[in-house]
Amino acid sequence: MDRQRSTRAPLLPGDGPLSRVPPVVAFLVVFGLFGLGVWLRGVVGAVLLGVLTLLVLALLVATWPRLRPAERLGRVLVIAVLVGVAVSVLF
Repeated sequence: MDRQRSTRAPLLPGDGPLSRVPPVVAFLVVFGLFGLGVWLRGVVGAVLLGVLTLLVLALLVATWPRLRPAERLGRVLVIAVLVGVAVSVLF
């Protein structure tokens, strides 16, 4: 049985704003913000990475009750890495 996720399937179940975002678009936004942030460096790069960090943090807050402890830890680690990269890009 093929258990691959459809590229048109919603990211989150329900009828919230993320349910209408195709996964490919979400990936491209994350990839673009991260790539531009690292490439541009300086204050502009740090701001782009900060925006990405805030988006990931908002997603974490919205999904916190549904996540298992290991998933929560993984998302917190991603946020910590993003903050670390943003600080290193700034200096």
